Amino acid sequence: MKNLPEAVSSYKRTPVFSNDTVPKGLLRAHQTREGTWGKIIVLEGQLRYRILAPEPEELILSRDQSGVVEPTVPHEVEPLGAVRFYVEFYK
Repeated sequence: MKNLPEAVSSYKRTPVFSNDTVPKGLLRAHQTREGTWGKIIVLEGQLRYRILAPEPEELILSRDQSGVVEPTVPHEVEPLGAVRFYVEFYK
């Protein structure tokens, strides 16, 4: 599992999304900008997190397992039933 670098700090976060409100763009391949990290935080339920490159990886995120998004790395998520989550961004 990836970790956030110690030198980054949080600068914004998304609203809380549910399986009904997750933006369609998050369900297909997308990426953050150069220098922008993300942390996917699940409040309830489970979320499949797919890292698409350079080494494909798939994780099941939950309250006990957050997901780290590396800058410019393509990824996507998939709700596994009822879920509530948000993404916090770091620079």
